[in-house]
Amino acid sequence: MKNFQEYALFYKKALLEDVMPFWEKYSVDRVCGGYRTCLDRQGKIYDHDKFVWLQCRQIWMFSMLCNRVEKRASWLDAAKCGADFMALHGMDRKGDWYFALDWSGKPLVRPYNIFSDCFAAMAFAQYSIASGDEKASELALKTYRNVLKRQKNPKGKYSKAFPGTRPLKNFALPMILCNLTLELETLLDKNEINEITDNCIHEVMDVFLDKDRKLIYENVLPDGSHADCFDGRLINPGHGIEAMWFIMDIGRKRKDRELMEKAANTVLDILEFGWDREHGGIFYFLDAEGKAPQQLEWDQKLWWVHLETLVALVMAYQITGRKVFWDWYLKVHDYAWKHFADPEYGEWFGYLNRRGEVLLNIKGGKWKGCFHVPRAFYRCWREFELMAETRDFPQ
Repeated sequence: MKNFQEYALFYKKALLEDVMPFWEKYSVDRVCGGYRTCLDRQGKIYDHDKFVWLQCRQIWMFSMLCNRVEKRASWLDAAKCGADFMALHGMDRKGDWYFALDWSGKPLVRPYNIFSDCFAAMAFAQYSIASGDEKASELALKTYRNVLKRQKNPKGKYSKAFPGTRPLKNFALPMILCNLTLELETLLDKNEINEITDNCIHEVMDVFLDKDRKLIYENVLPDGSHADCFDGRLINPGHGIEAMWFIMDIGRKRKDRELMEKAANTVLDILEFGWDREHGGIFYFLDAEGKAPQQLEWDQKLWWVHLETLVALVMAYQITGRKVFWDWYLKVHDYAWKHFADPEYGEWFGYLNRRGEVLLNIKGGKWKGCFHVPRAFYRCWREFELMAETRDFPQ
């Protein structure tokens, strides 16, 4: 591709002519409502269970496209199919969101995971804009408040940890609150947004980001120090990089150049640590000290890790203009499109082995749905359009 506009058109076409048609055709459940996410390579259903955070991510995706691309009737209809199903079946009596439902909407797994709630808040905030449904905005706000209420003890009675012995706190929630709070900005007071995002920035950039190693740790002790154990040394490069584009988003809104630069530089530090120099691609998990990781899947290459990295690198180049980000973008782009894309049946594979060979040829399942691929394509499309206006194409 010869210029940024060609890149923009490449991602736009991939999003609108490949990925979204795949999910519209095979995933939307017109019988019971909601979406089937367990799809094989060709889009055939291999399991009918419905996982709440994937249901909510897909509501968000269709709604977001209605709001930011085109008020397309088929997208709004697909969003409604998921929103109606989730509003009816997704919560327990206390308003906590289940983790999994059967095909018809009966609960299978209790609401042990607060991330179902996070994505429900995102979903109904976007859906309320797309549909004009005030009940959806009320549900989004109520769910968001519940997330904030539970954030210090997100698993509650479902936590397996013995209290007090090793009080690790996890990176995932402050990371996602960076993005979630911006998603709800039309429903929140500006002062509240600033207060919550200030805390998120502090947690992500001062507590979980190690100043010496320049890496994001998945778990830290309450004072930000590290426990010498599996969990205490755990690095998830994809999480850290995804969080950095969330931080860059906040920095843009605040016009905070220093914050954006710090996040961009952290992307480079994590990539240098997480890149597989033998086979290419980004490792799934690593140990900060180079010891054996606990996760047996540590050396797999996952779709979402590479997609979030593409977004972060495009944003970093747009913000800084530094060629090192463009060089890394080309490296990750070439690897990802060569190994994950499926030109025969569409969409992307999710799971590769360390050598970059397809490990599972499914297109969706319990963890992969209609979210990371289309969101990244949308973000890259828009970032390249912006760069076409603001940056010279690197030579």
